[in-house]
Amino acid sequence: MQQDVDLEGSERGELGNWLKLTQVPNFSVGSLKKLKQKFAVGLSDLFNSSKGQLEALGFNPQQVAAILYPNMHIVNVSLHWLNITNNRFLLHFDHPNYPTLLKQISSPPPILYGYGNPKHLNNHQIAMVGSRAPSPQGKENATLFGRRLSECGWTVTSGLALGIDGLSHQGAVLGGFTTIAVLGTAIDKMYPRRHIVLAEQILQNDGVIISEFAPNTPGRPEYFPRRNRIISGISGGTLIVEAAIKSGSLITARCALEQNREVFALPGNIHNPMTAGCHYLIQQGAKLVTCVNDINEEFQNLILSTSGIKAEKLEKNMSQSLASDNLLDSVDFEVTPVDIVAQRSGIEVADVMSQLLEYELRGLVTSIPGGYIKLGKK
Repeated sequence: MQQDVDLEGSERGELGNWLKLTQVPNFSVGSLKKLKQKFAVGLSDLFNSSKGQLEALGFNPQQVAAILYPNMHIVNVSLHWLNITNNRFLLHFDHPNYPTLLKQISSPPPILYGYGNPKHLNNHQIAMVGSRAPSPQGKENATLFGRRLSECGWTVTSGLALGIDGLSHQGAVLGGFTTIAVLGTAIDKMYPRRHIVLAEQILQNDGVIISEFAPNTPGRPEYFPRRNRIISGISGGTLIVEAAIKSGSLITARCALEQNREVFALPGNIHNPMTAGCHYLIQQGAKLVTCVNDINEEFQNLILSTSGIKAEKLEKNMSQSLASDNLLDSVDFEVTPVDIVAQRSGIEVADVMSQLLEYELRGLVTSIPGGYIKLGKK
């Protein structure tokens, strides 16, 4: 049987009060702020009030009951989860490590559960989101931008979902960089299950995994759109890599706009429905992005890691290499049959096949049914 966790001590007592607060229906961090401004009633005062005092403050019967008789099992489950290992944290809204940018949104979560080092939650972050079933070019863009943005000093933040989210995290991890994942499930229920290994890699690279949902919280479909406000709210800007018109990524973009954050989008093939959402955002004013510098120039006031110099040199060297390669120039960003590549380059088909295999291993092209696609230098 779960034993109660001792709440002695001011810090533990404050954390306990925040955990109790999450049980009060229709009462948010914003509501608490208004209560404090209007009546000078703080969090500890609230849980030391009588029924009459609470009613006088305007609380309804359901709220009064939740404040006077909180479910301590829920509190103890969260504290027990926290105390299992050292690699976990639980941040309430007033904690010094609670993300500063997240405090500025209209509905910040009162509690953040997490694995890893919570100090990284105040890194300069760029959110990357997109389709769960991206095209080959979308996959490459997600991985490449995830790595290049990390090399420039950004911390890439996403939702650990299949597709663009996971690939964005992977791009950062492949370079050995910190990345932050925001779950739409309970903190103790990693989803999707196939990304458990990726989650472990994120933590091994000093990354962070967070959720606003307590351990044992049952999953609900509406939790995923809810977590989007955290992904955008914790970040200085949001990059939509590839998304259809009806996509959760556009919800994240809308959240970013409402939070007065920058919105960026990668353009794509006009015939690909998976890029229609990006084109729509660009038409609505999102900045069209073709390289990481398109993002960096919107944040010239920020001091990012000097590793950005490395990324700039790498991009320049790759650009020069690609510009001088006749065979690679013969491959389009759309499907290009091998015989067309041979015809354009003037190279025998057998030699074309051999060279394209080498290029595929280097990550410059990818083979798909019907031919090859060039992978862009983002």
